[in-house]
Amino acid sequence: MTTSSVWDPNAANFEMQRKASFSLFSTGDPSERPMPKGSGDTHEKLWALMQSYKANDVESVQKDIVAQVEYSLACTRFSFSKEDAYRATSLAVRDRLLESFNDTNDWYREKDVKRAYYLSAEYLLGRAFQNALVNLDLEPPFKDALTGLGFELEELYPFEADPGLGNGGLGRLAACFLDSMATLSLPCWGYGIRYSYGIFKQDIIDGWQVEKPDYWLAKPVPWEIPRPDVTYPVRFGGRIEDYSDDKGCWRTRWVGGEIIQAMAYDNPIPGFDTYNTNNLRLWRALPSEEFDFQAFNEFRYSEAVDNRRKAEDLSAVLYPNDDEYEGKLLRLKQQYFFVSASLQDLLREFIKKPDRQWSELPKKVAVQMNDTHPTMAVLEMMRLLVDVQRLSWDEAWELTKKTCNYTNHTVMPEALEKWPVDMMQELLPRHLNICGEINKRFMEELTKMYGDGPKVWGLSLFQEEPFKGIRMGNIAVLGSNKINGVAALHTEIVKKETFADFYQYYLAKGEKDKFVNMTNGVTPRRWVHCANRPLSDLYTKYLGSHKWLVDMNLLKALQKKKDDPAMQKEWMAAKRQAKERLVAYLKGNDILDADPDTLFDCQFKRIHEYKRQLLNCFYIIHRYLLLKQASPSERAKFQKRTCLIGGKAAPAYQNAKTIIKLVGNIGKIVNNDPDVSPYLKVAFVPNYSVTAAQAIIPASDISEHISTAGTEASGTSNMKFVMNGGLIIGTMDGANIEIREEGGQDTMFIFGCLETDVDGIKAKAKEGNYPIDGRLQQVFDCIKKGTFSLGDDTAHGKFCGLVDKLCNITAAGTWEGDRYLLINDFPSYVAAQEKVDKTYADQAKWCALSIQAATSMAQFSTDRTISEYAKVIWEIEPAPRPAPTVSSSSKA
Repeated sequence: MTTSSVWDPNAANFEMQRKASFSLFSTGDPSERPMPKGSGDTHEKLWALMQSYKANDVESVQKDIVAQVEYSLACTRFSFSKEDAYRATSLAVRDRLLESFNDTNDWYREKDVKRAYYLSAEYLLGRAFQNALVNLDLEPPFKDALTGLGFELEELYPFEADPGLGNGGLGRLAACFLDSMATLSLPCWGYGIRYSYGIFKQDIIDGWQVEKPDYWLAKPVPWEIPRPDVTYPVRFGGRIEDYSDDKGCWRTRWVGGEIIQAMAYDNPIPGFDTYNTNNLRLWRALPSEEFDFQAFNEFRYSEAVDNRRKAEDLSAVLYPNDDEYEGKLLRLKQQYFFVSASLQDLLREFIKKPDRQWSELPKKVAVQMNDTHPTMAVLEMMRLLVDVQRLSWDEAWELTKKTCNYTNHTVMPEALEKWPVDMMQELLPRHLNICGEINKRFMEELTKMYGDGPKVWGLSLFQEEPFKGIRMGNIAVLGSNKINGVAALHTEIVKKETFADFYQYYLAKGEKDKFVNMTNGVTPRRWVHCANRPLSDLYTKYLGSHKWLVDMNLLKALQKKKDDPAMQKEWMAAKRQAKERLVAYLKGNDILDADPDTLFDCQFKRIHEYKRQLLNCFYIIHRYLLLKQASPSERAKFQKRTCLIGGKAAPAYQNAKTIIKLVGNIGKIVNNDPDVSPYLKVAFVPNYSVTAAQAIIPASDISEHISTAGTEASGTSNMKFVMNGGLIIGTMDGANIEIREEGGQDTMFIFGCLETDVDGIKAKAKEGNYPIDGRLQQVFDCIKKGTFSLGDDTAHGKFCGLVDKLCNITAAGTWEGDRYLLINDFPSYVAAQEKVDKTYADQAKWCALSIQAATSMAQFSTDRTISEYAKVIWEIEPAPRPAPTVSSSSKA
């Protein structure tokens, strides 16, 4: 909760001033924040008291924890639970984080460094406790301190809730990026939304996904810092007016409508092996007035809090269902809300330095838009510069184009957001006006270059069909300094297909390096050191230090030991420990009673038809049928497998939900069949999260990354699995291609068509040449006769619907048929699975491949990715904060 708004909706151009810049008791002009009164000696004493860092010896840590127990939690030694121990210890860690956080920000300001700001609708952070201890190098003293107090550190980790701020790979990528930005001592901040409920908690009821609120804020979160002093106004609705400024210049202002307050919550992000701690600033939506007293006194109780409810809707849920107009409206409001607050904040930070000129903006600020969700930043940057700061249009447009950058994450044009013009007029009339002016000038330029015609229309920021709307992808490309894809193949598709006309336009203008590739990565601190400590300890033992955690190229030295029996024995022991942890996790959550001596086959990602979990289901059914038809002696020759699938389906995505139901039903049939279950077990793992991933990924033997070639931008789960010694069965899609190049062809089991084959396959299918493999037909027949329907007519109808659509063979490659070519790729998929079984049977060979793959992953550390962003796109330099100069316990 925050105080009432100080902004008058009928006024204009008051953005970029925090609420604290106004007097809450006056409607007059902004005033300076008052300086503390008193003599200089008073301030010297204050600074002297703050001069020393907290000590990190065991006794000092223990005293800090105990002090938090009594003075922060109001607990006593007689009522002190493990959860209290977690909260007290977290607060003690946070104190140390804040010391680094404050000093890092002061250091950046002192050095006046160029900064990068990462705007993302998602951050799938995972638990902060262990990550903070590891990155601050405080795990040993805190572990010993807690042991002395009668607690085990590892027992406290589960009391932390996973922050519900993301859905899948996009959000986890953003979180990995933040870790690497801090680790590389780069002056970067993240910006996003502080969702109250996140995406949703996935329950499985009668086999169907049921979405429930994931209220991760139910208990106090020690890792965030509420900042009511950092609150900005965000306007919706209203109208635009023309006026003359005090210099007689014609200008436009946006007035009226409603004001929503954006209040900041800071989340310190510590780097590993550095003194720097960066920040993720998240915005919470609050009303301009918390409570309508007049409505309450007139017995209209619900109306009294209506403004609060409507405002809080903005930051309640990630990706609200947008099947209906109201849902689309809320998504647009969400996106503009966090973009506006973020730009106001970062531009204020830039301009508050004395004698700063706006012409310096591109030399001091780089803004990165993570996918199309934040791309309203281009229009908002123009509005703030032209309307609020009164720059000329041409200067503002040049500054915007040199400051903003855009990451594309999808090759599918339908996934690039487009907002109806009517909706923009209702919600953001000034931005629609600005978009129109940008487009007018752009069209005039294009007409001179190309004349009028389809090429010009395709480049327009507006579309006429299927509805009149603005194209956010086009706006992002036109308004950015650099546009990047996230894997080599993806970037080529972006240049040749997704934004082909823009690519040619920039080539014609001589801007050959406008589109660049930035292959994704993951952080080894989270995904090996925290998730798989036995493997991390093995690396450190053989290499002699933890330096590999910031330079994964050092791991390549272990490849010469991949055939060493001693090394293999330790490697397989680490894998066995990971499997035992996963078996315990599955059993503890009543998911599956698994056998650690089986091959663990994992597919964990967002449930979507292009990711082809359905193809995996078809293979599992095929394997089940083979086992069922085999004699007991033949079954004994089969490689034992545990097949695990997990991920969330969008609430309105019915086909994805049907696939989840099918996985669960397959598991019920297979796991309860006495002939088959000793050799094959299947489970859907619900509510996949970062914490769940840290239990699952280290145990994987093979992971499935099987999207149709040309549909997956990159993928990052493939990188996490391989970093932990798992091999991949996959297509030549996304980052699979580059992972295979680094690790070697034998470390990946490739199948399926190539991206260049797709058009030819579709053309043949249109002529009726699209054969269904006999083994797959047997699977289809089994599904259609109800083997996996379990007497549920609704499920049976939906399962048959999926199969019938695939069998519309002349429509293969389209939405009316086998859109993602499952039928085409099934035979080679089966062959690849057979090769997996054969290779796994030779454990020494499999182990050697596992070592080779895992130690070849330096290219896929986000440290490499972010270093390239910093050099090629943002043009920023590391700004490492110097070590304390007096002693290890004194501030620099």
